[in-house]
Amino acid sequence: MLSTRKAAFVAMIFTAGIAVAAGAQETARPSPADMAAAQAKRDAIPDTAGDGPFPAVMEMDPSLPDHVIYRPRDLSAMGARKLAVLAWGNGGCSDDGASARLHLAEIASYGYLVIAPGEIRSGPHAMSPRKPSRSAGADGQLPPPATTAEDVRAGIDWAIAQAGKSDSPYAGHIAIDQIAVAGHSCGGLQAIELAPDPRVKTVMIDNSGIFNDGVQAIAGMHVDKAMLGGFHTPTLYILGGPTDIAYANGVDDFSRIEKVPAVLLNLPVGHGGTFFEPMGGAVAHVAVDWLEWQLRGDRTAARTFKGQNCRLCSGTDWTIEKKGID
Repeated sequence: MLSTRKAAFVAMIFTAGIAVAAGAQETARPSPADMAAAQAKRDAIPDTAGDGPFPAVMEMDPSLPDHVIYRPRDLSAMGARKLAVLAWGNGGCSDDGASARLHLAEIASYGYLVIAPGEIRSGPHAMSPRKPSRSAGADGQLPPPATTAEDVRAGIDWAIAQAGKSDSPYAGHIAIDQIAVAGHSCGGLQAIELAPDPRVKTVMIDNSGIFNDGVQAIAGMHVDKAMLGGFHTPTLYILGGPTDIAYANGVDDFSRIEKVPAVLLNLPVGHGGTFFEPMGGAVAHVAVDWLEWQLRGDRTAARTFKGQNCRLCSGTDWTIEKKGID
């Protein structure tokens, strides 16, 4: 049997991280009525193109079934600049590739090809119905998630293949040496699973972390603290402060990372992050700066994290801890 706290955490990560209210004590799963109301509110938010220099679109491509793609609308507007790649794990490991659409479109608008497994199951332009939540069994274990880390990895494989196809609209537009993985909640665990992939240059983990006790609460998903030793690139954890149900797990993960540079950020907004604030909110802006620094070597973006007087080091609601960065 799972502990009460772990059962609450697993239920939360398996429902795409829906939180009733940011900053609330998220130690129990929201009621079905609260979840439905929160989702309806999110579905009504218009899609956005991001505020970067390359307005983004969200689409599905028949050459990559069961995935949602975010990219600059006009690839020719990028000139000689190539698309960096971000493979994303959805909250709840769901097959709703639109579950973080504002966040992912914001990143794409800075010249990124962002790929999430699933279909467009939420938002005002949903193309497929949302699947009902699946309940835990009597032992507290949840059924297998709708997507796996391999589904996230398929986005990387596809992007690299497209770069080499002369008849692809992406030919000549993808930087195959600029690849990141990231994910929210359960999707953050998928990012941890993919961190050892030698093609990955950086990892971002949002509102997630691995339990200490080694109990596998989700059927078919096997993650443990030993996997942190597989990190070979700079790693960013973004947590929602002490009310984030994943807070303790993420902080503990960070304490164990020794081989690679790492940053732990906390913003006191709870497990739901800022994914549905305008343009993805503060978390999206920080994610863009991390990717610009780690994948493109942007020194201005690095100032958000690097140095004693970094942009997040004082005068904001963020708190920051660093290893091997300064």
